[in-house]
Amino acid sequence: MAEVQGCELPEDLYYDVEKDTWAKLLENNIIMLGMTDVAQTQAGKILHVTFKKVGSVVQKRGNTATIESGKWVGPIPSPVSGEIVEVNETLLKDPLLLNVSPYKDAWVSKVKALDLSELGSLLTGKEAVEKYREKIIKEQIQCMRCSSQ
Repeated sequence: MAEVQGCELPEDLYYDVEKDTWAKLLENNIIMLGMTDVAQTQAGKILHVTFKKVGSVVQKRGNTATIESGKWVGPIPSPVSGEIVEVNETLLKDPLLLNVSPYKDAWVSKVKALDLSELGSLLTGKEAVEKYREKIIKEQIQCMRCSSQ
């Protein structure tokens, strides 16, 4: 895992650097997605998550969930067009997981992709880390985790 100024960036994920979201390809064209360490840091303590309903069809960069913190309300867009097949209901009870574990326990939604080639517009590996390095340094971001207290 790469790290830039405290921001963790797993190199096996796909990133939409502009939208600060990540995606992981699972089996059967299912894409698991969530917000990045950079996103959770900039949002601050996450207070609430609202999901689109399972079965909803979303376009690429369409909203799968809305995250609310003390200083920000914003969407978690899908990296691909498809159908929402699962949401992480654990986040309804414990939205702070997004701050504590943005890549493991706090995935947001799973979308069944209509066209996996849409992942081609995302960055992965060293290319993603370098793009994030530029962004983190330019915007002077220092990642940190909110405590669960």
